[in-house]
Amino acid sequence: MNYELNSILAALNFKALNEMQEAAISAASEQENIVLLSPTGSGKTLAFLLPLLIHLEKGQKETGALIVVPTRELALQIEDVFRKMGTGLKITACYGGHKRETEENELLEAPAIIVGTPGRLGDHIRRGNITTKSIHSLVLDEFDKSLELGFVEEIEEIISQLPAVQRRMLTSATETVAIPEFLSADFHRLNFLPEDAAPVEKLEIMQVESPDSDKIGTLVRFLCTVGNRATIVFCNHRESVERVHHMLHEKGIISVFYHGAMEQKDREVALAKFRNSSINYLITTDLAARGLDIFNIRYIVHYHLPANEDIFTHRNGRTARMEASGTAVLMVGPDEKLPAYLAQETPYFDLDETAPLPEKPKWTTMFVAAGKKDKVNKVDIVGFLAQQGGLKKEDIGVIEVKDFFSFVALRRNHVSYVLKQIEDKKLKGKKIKIAVAK
Repeated sequence: MNYELNSILAALNFKALNEMQEAAISAASEQENIVLLSPTGSGKTLAFLLPLLIHLEKGQKETGALIVVPTRELALQIEDVFRKMGTGLKITACYGGHKRETEENELLEAPAIIVGTPGRLGDHIRRGNITTKSIHSLVLDEFDKSLELGFVEEIEEIISQLPAVQRRMLTSATETVAIPEFLSADFHRLNFLPEDAAPVEKLEIMQVESPDSDKIGTLVRFLCTVGNRATIVFCNHRESVERVHHMLHEKGIISVFYHGAMEQKDREVALAKFRNSSINYLITTDLAARGLDIFNIRYIVHYHLPANEDIFTHRNGRTARMEASGTAVLMVGPDEKLPAYLAQETPYFDLDETAPLPEKPKWTTMFVAAGKKDKVNKVDIVGFLAQQGGLKKEDIGVIEVKDFFSFVALRRNHVSYVLKQIEDKKLKGKKIKIAVAK
């Protein structure tokens, strides 16, 4: 590897690689084509990014690696992890939901790595914005999800335009999907999935009986019982997601919702609020079952029972990650039964019928109209809020800096005061809009 592993781990605040990551690096030095099977949350992103560095030179002037992912959120997550690795190499994420021209400008100077969704990558290749002749390494991350979402033709077309690819890595959290025929090659398999496919011991599975087919009353009781613990509630349809969100609001419980029909900015606002504990309940479709970098989730609620075991597994993969523990709760209506793949002696979760409504979160998410492209970083934001806004560091929570904007969590009881203090102040010499994120 042309880069210092210890420096990369230090930049990521990692002490060491896990067994799966070490195996991936070792295999990549000997094998050209690899299938990596490992559970959600086990660190697959680093397991394919580090092997790419074996074949990328410092000061790389051409695109050497292409990473294809099923969702824009996964593309952004991979881009963020790679930048934090501190290699000095350029990475560009390409995905739908924002202006193509922004990406075109980024691609004028060829990135060493391009990560993106099939549709947008194919569009750039057809327009000649991506020079494919130099790409020697291909990664299909969560390839089974890409196939499930119907990207087969787009991916096949992309691969047909990569004449110089020598190495391929496919990653998945399940082994139920066969390798597509257009990837005709002998693949070396690294299988780190549990042999019995059973949930990890740190994940407890429980059930709650709902006396009504409309389970909203049961969900309210559940959230009152668990309080402000971070919880993801999975529904099977977008309409149900918004309905549950609005009905919780009517009951006095604050949540955010997330699904594929939302504008990209609205998705990012929702996830930022959930990640920084401004809001503790995320109501979502299975879009959030994979590829989202959200940690410390205590409860997964299957408000609608999953259609199959694979979906159940991926939903549950949002909690009990790495060293954390978590609980998955299935809400069972009067005409429903537990899925056959679950132990029928699944214990019941006791609801506290007298528990009060959860307390309002102590944090509020602020929107800052400046980001990485404006040369603004976390240190700049903290310094500005401390010096100009009169805040102490403990009053400033999680900060996320995107390309053109940022999110910062502030203590809710300080927001009005801070907005008055910074009203006419400048951040890095510019008057920048800072407001409560909507």
